[in-house]
Amino acid sequence: MSNNIKIIPTSEYEAIVETVQTYVDGLRIGSADDVAKAFSDDAVMYGFTNGVALAGPISNLYDFVRENGTAPEIVTRIDVVGITPTTAVVKVDMENDAIGADYTDFHTLLKQDGAWKVIAKVYHQYES
Repeated sequence: MSNNIKIIPTSEYEAIVETVQTYVDGLRIGSADDVAKAFSDDAVMYGFTNGVALAGPISNLYDFVRENGTAPEIVTRIDVVGITPTTAVVKVDMENDAIGADYTDFHTLLKQDGAWKVIAKVYHQYES
């Protein structure tokens, strides 16, 4: 039996990037409902925005989006850092969000019922 078997098809990478792109597109148009489509209902987030901790349920992110509106000038790069058949870690390099800030996000995704969803987001905000 050969050990040289590709176990993760390219389509899985594309599905993961598509999930994270849904998050980015929601940020761009300022839609918390669209951002939520990328996340599990039980997702969590941890990080600091302007020195204030946004820690705990992902609803903190949705509140941020509702409070700060659109990010039409947002620029991102999405990289799949690691992947297994049911888990993935994605790095999102982000510039110019709704408050003009730059970030690095790390999203942990889980594949359930055939769909990839973000279950955890940790991030770092850079000084402006």
